[in-house]
Amino acid sequence: MEWFRKLIAAIQGYWGKWSMLQRIILFGIVAAVVVGLIALVSVSSAPTMVPLINAPIRDENARDRIMTRLDQEGVSATVNAAGIIQVQDKATARRMIGILTREDLIPQGTDPWAIFDQDRWTITDFERNVNLRRAITQMVTDHIKALDDVDNANVTIVVPQDRLFASEQNPVSASVIITPKPGSDITQNRKKIEGIQKLLKFAIEGLKDENIVITDQTGLVLNDFAGLAESDRLSLIDRQTKMISQLEAQYRAKILAALQKTFTEDRVRDLNIKIAMDMSQKSVNTEEFFPITIKPRTPGLPYDDSQLANSITRSKATSTTTWKGTGFNPEGPAGVEGQTPPAYKDMSNLYGEVSQDTLKTNEEINSRKTQEEKSPEIDRVTVSVNIDGNWKWKYDDKRNPVIAADGSIERVYTPITPEDLRATQVLIQDAIGFSAARGDSVTVHNIQFDRTKEFSDQDAAYFRKKQLETTVMVFLIGLVALLVAFILFRTISREIERRRRLNAEERARREEALRQQELMQAEEEGMDVSISIEERTRMELQEAVANMTKEHPEDAAQLIRTWLLED
Repeated sequence: MEWFRKLIAAIQGYWGKWSMLQRIILFGIVAAVVVGLIALVSVSSAPTMVPLINAPIRDENARDRIMTRLDQEGVSATVNAAGIIQVQDKATARRMIGILTREDLIPQGTDPWAIFDQDRWTITDFERNVNLRRAITQMVTDHIKALDDVDNANVTIVVPQDRLFASEQNPVSASVIITPKPGSDITQNRKKIEGIQKLLKFAIEGLKDENIVITDQTGLVLNDFAGLAESDRLSLIDRQTKMISQLEAQYRAKILAALQKTFTEDRVRDLNIKIAMDMSQKSVNTEEFFPITIKPRTPGLPYDDSQLANSITRSKATSTTTWKGTGFNPEGPAGVEGQTPPAYKDMSNLYGEVSQDTLKTNEEINSRKTQEEKSPEIDRVTVSVNIDGNWKWKYDDKRNPVIAADGSIERVYTPITPEDLRATQVLIQDAIGFSAARGDSVTVHNIQFDRTKEFSDQDAAYFRKKQLETTVMVFLIGLVALLVAFILFRTISREIERRRRLNAEERARREEALRQQELMQAEEEGMDVSISIEERTRMELQEAVANMTKEHPEDAAQLIRTWLLED
């Protein structure tokens, strides 16, 4: 502690002796040291990036395509000022180089050795070549292993020694044995095998396709593309057949829908169409000559008033030769046999006259050359369709169907007129783009369909309907008769009951009148009259009913109406 106090006192002493300039310089040095330490820490803590391809990529479009592919694989990448793409680690770089090479995204002109970051310093050429081969082999192996579909890979590269004569030089060869990951389709995916083959060609100078052998762990050759030619041919034939079938189905659906709307679905049930197509690729060069238009057709006129000319004269040359003389034919020097034929020799030294006119004309014509690629092309289209006529029931004067002797309903068949058949044929021809030059054929017939079962079902349904109508009619008649009988029975019963009730009331009224008369006589005679309990009860009830009727006349009227309705 004493030492520390002395140190602080010394620093304070020095600090007091320093000038303002010295203090500013000290603060500047401390600040620079702190900033340097912070920069060192930040640089050391930054993630380490490795170049994807050591050569810079100057083409911006190629660089953007590579960056887009890296983004699709979820790889974080940066581009430095020199144009070099950097990724996180070497494993990622090897994996992405394999993918970029397989998809031809490595820019043209890139140094093929730049993707293999291997520097070897050797003493002799032999050791240098051995190390170079080992480095290439190791890097190619690492790149193939980095692929998602490969579990393991073994690469062997053979670089023969240089010979004096090119005819004696052995080619560079390479063999690769890959072990696919479980569930991978690399052994059946031709594009992925071609990617490995391109990676080898890109990495090894002078390596050709025929000197590369790629097999799986069982020894099956995967890059025998020449042996797959027959399989490719069968696949191509299968795709072509499917394309023709789809085209036939489209034509059939369109034509059948149009005919069924016109003749109904029941009369046009099916349509047969066959399309013959030429799937070969053809290059056709055509040169045609056509007239020159002097005056185009006037728009709006009902006729063609254009003027055409087969050719136009560009220049003419006329020459005239006239000769008169003896017709002397020189035969060369004296003493030498001439070369004049005998037929002309007889005409020598005769008087003659020759007149010759020559006319040369240069004509200008229109010509056009056309070059086109044809594949595929329809060779021939054949269509056949059968349309049934119209069937109608035969009715009698009462508008009831006529029943034949065998119990079936008679029908009348009306065939399609020839005009309708021709119109239908023209409709189909226009629908398929008919061309007589290529041999197209459209056939439309009117042949009766076999409707035996259909007519039998219709007759059975009609007779069942008639039987049902008869049964319903009989049931309704019986029901009406039953209702009438019930109404008559009810009416007669009510009438009998009403009469019985009237008789009973009349008898009761008479008995009551007789009783009242007897009571009056007994009262007049002063006799002691005894009334029975039933009689007294009946009198009390009558008196109660009379009082209630007086007090509640509406309720009494409603009660009477109810009794009348019940009766």
